[in-house]
Amino acid sequence: MTDKTVTEQDIAASASRSQWWDVWGQFRTHRGAMIGAFVFLLIVFGIVLGPWLWSTDATYIDIRAKNARAITSCFSQDWGMIWTCLSDPTSMKAETGLKVYWSHPLGTDQLGRDNLARVIKGGQVSLAVGVTAMLLALFVGTLVGVMAGFFKKLDGILMRLTDLFLALPLLPLLLVMFMLFRDALNSSFGPEMGAFILMVSAIGITSWMPTARIVRGDVLAIKEREFVLAARSIGTNNSKMIMRHVLPNVMSPIMVSATLGIANAIITESALSFLGLGFPPDFPTWGRLLYDSTDFLVSYPERVIYPGLAISLTVLSVNYIGDGLRDALDPRIRGR
Repeated sequence: MTDKTVTEQDIAASASRSQWWDVWGQFRTHRGAMIGAFVFLLIVFGIVLGPWLWSTDATYIDIRAKNARAITSCFSQDWGMIWTCLSDPTSMKAETGLKVYWSHPLGTDQLGRDNLARVIKGGQVSLAVGVTAMLLALFVGTLVGVMAGFFKKLDGILMRLTDLFLALPLLPLLLVMFMLFRDALNSSFGPEMGAFILMVSAIGITSWMPTARIVRGDVLAIKEREFVLAARSIGTNNSKMIMRHVLPNVMSPIMVSATLGIANAIITESALSFLGLGFPPDFPTWGRLLYDSTDFLVSYPERVIYPGLAISLTVLSVNYIGDGLRDALDPRIRGR
């Protein structure tokens, strides 16, 4: 009896490992997803380990080094001056007027704050907002989708609520939320934490609708499957049926929505920060760095290029990861 039980457990564990191994095998065949995963992990490691590798404080003001150019500006010089600029950049100010420092490889802003440290700090804030807002939107969307798909009486009400949120203009709604709640949250939690709570709540509350629609469609199909009908016939209550049979079978679209939700949240946060909303001016995010650099776009284009490149690479890599997960988790494609 014991041997039989162990054998059944081994078979179940082997089947589970085989399924996820098939998912990984299909994901590996998606070249864009693998490149996206590598780039995204590189960005995450850069902003997480960056403060240990680059100890300069993002808020430290070195007024003597203000408006320094990035070290890559050396390559805009004549061929004979490139090596001199790279080996002894401080000598370039007297010879050509170029102000570069190895201590500030991406240059400094108009106050002398290090751009590399600000990009790293801005990445931490932007990714934290993106992941937290995605989790909030995923929770609300999954809850609404499961309730609407599983309970017929709630379907009409919840879907009309979803349609109402989809019909609302996103940017004016976000602006109204910031105008109404920013001062109250700032006074209760401080300017930085208040802005974080408001940003995450605003993005999460306005981006759960696509997840709800996708989950509802899958739940409508799954609740008519034989194993769900069998569980209902033996008296399984609704909560256990949802947790044991419905939710595990809708994890695939939820995981895909999670990856795409991070990209959407980062873009929304960057857009709001670019408009001057959200975090205070001395608290860098990638969007805020773009906003602060618009007045210096012609004179110091690298101040816009580096945070813009960070946003673009992060969003693009996450979108490719989502595409790879969607293909890998689809059983109709996995075997090809």
